[in-house]
Amino acid sequence: MERASRAIADRIIARWESTTPVKVFAGPGNNGGDALAISRMLCEAGFKVYVYLFNTAEKMSSECQTNKMRLIEYQASKQASLGARNIEFTEVTTQFVPPKLEPTDIVIDGLFGIGLSRPLNGGFASVVKYINGSSSTVISIDMPSGLMTEDNTYNVMNHVIHATVTYTIHCPKLAFFFHEHEQFVGSWEVLDIGLKDPDDESTATQFFFTEKDDVCNMVKPRSKFAHKGTMGHAVLIAGTAGMAGAAILSAKACLRSGVGKLTVRTPEANVQILQSVVPEAVLDIDVDPNCFSQSFDTHFYDAMAIGPGIGTSSYTVQAFIEQVSMSKCPMVIDADALNILGSHRGWISQLPRKSILTPHKKELFGLISSTRNSYEELESTRELAARQQIYVLIKGAYSAVVTPEGNVYFNSTGNPGMATAGSGDVLTGIILSFLAQAYTPEVALRLAVYLHGLSGDIAARELGCEESIISRDLIYYLPNAFKELKS
Repeated sequence: MERASRAIADRIIARWESTTPVKVFAGPGNNGGDALAISRMLCEAGFKVYVYLFNTAEKMSSECQTNKMRLIEYQASKQASLGARNIEFTEVTTQFVPPKLEPTDIVIDGLFGIGLSRPLNGGFASVVKYINGSSSTVISIDMPSGLMTEDNTYNVMNHVIHATVTYTIHCPKLAFFFHEHEQFVGSWEVLDIGLKDPDDESTATQFFFTEKDDVCNMVKPRSKFAHKGTMGHAVLIAGTAGMAGAAILSAKACLRSGVGKLTVRTPEANVQILQSVVPEAVLDIDVDPNCFSQSFDTHFYDAMAIGPGIGTSSYTVQAFIEQVSMSKCPMVIDADALNILGSHRGWISQLPRKSILTPHKKELFGLISSTRNSYEELESTRELAARQQIYVLIKGAYSAVVTPEGNVYFNSTGNPGMATAGSGDVLTGIILSFLAQAYTPEVALRLAVYLHGLSGDIAARELGCEESIISRDLIYYLPNAFKELKS
């Protein structure tokens, strides 16, 4: 507790001036103990701190009791030595008279942490609403009070703290990765205090957060004697009349990710622009001049991707199911191909094992049963992946790779500037390239998602803002992402 409190106190001291008033709301458990210890440390750093310890049941955890006594002793010693108070401590056992919360205040939320198992109610719910009604900066310790760490389906969300920033200990909590919780968690940072997981299964998890250290060695070194024949031959089924852009973005991204050879299956309407813009790609022309209409043999290809810009015409729908059911090579199913699957959900059972589906939220709705929140959505996706023995990538902030074993790998790179048309087409090309180079589906997905997000982060850094990112930038900065990852 002392190490955790020190880590949080140090973050506050580094970020805010000591002239900033701090108002601490501490609960009777260990989260409250953290808050009391942080209060003492901030006082030592010269902050003026007002502490409110809620002990209405007159029952505290032993750690909270210990830190209460330390704070009282510190307060007494400061009064004796300095003759002035830089701390005001109030233990609330009955009626609470709330302090005025100013926009310039820091409010430290130490009411409840990860041990909460039921919604807040009564007085604590009132305190949460009071804090949320202020314009103060709110710092939550480990978890925003009132938020469950995983499943909040039956929680009362009006009784959850809206934190500006959450300093969480040891590891992120599953709830942080769900979009509807952003308003509660705010920005979050994991603080390492030297905890070690025990060498047993008591802390086993199927949820992981992919960071640079996890993927830096995933990129395969190239042999001195490598040639295009040893670096994989990928086939991309993409584009319809008027949608050549999707094919171009996927093709360029695939080539920029190291594939030896790329064939693009596309209608004649796209031939001229593809040959002009992506001369490195070989074109395989569909018999229909405007759309993908006929399946073909993929025996000679190392990997296949289908979907970007292919449309959903009746010819394409039939060609799609014939293509994926007859193809044996590793495959990525994206974009319009996912929309086709969503309209013919029974066809999912015909997908080859270890196929990769890459839906964004809207496309995912067509593949799984209706859900009430992101937690249920993730659980339904895990069930789908396990039942069909496929990989599903849920695209978005913290894109989640879901494996047939039920493991989930959240991604740590990327930014809101990547929410732009064509971004998913670029990602499909990167995944296809890695599959063709004989990466396993899991590694191909985790590496591709990480590099795709890293390229977006570099683009935002180089352009100076997120708003101006377009999909072509993700391809342009992809070499920089490879370089940064290797370094």
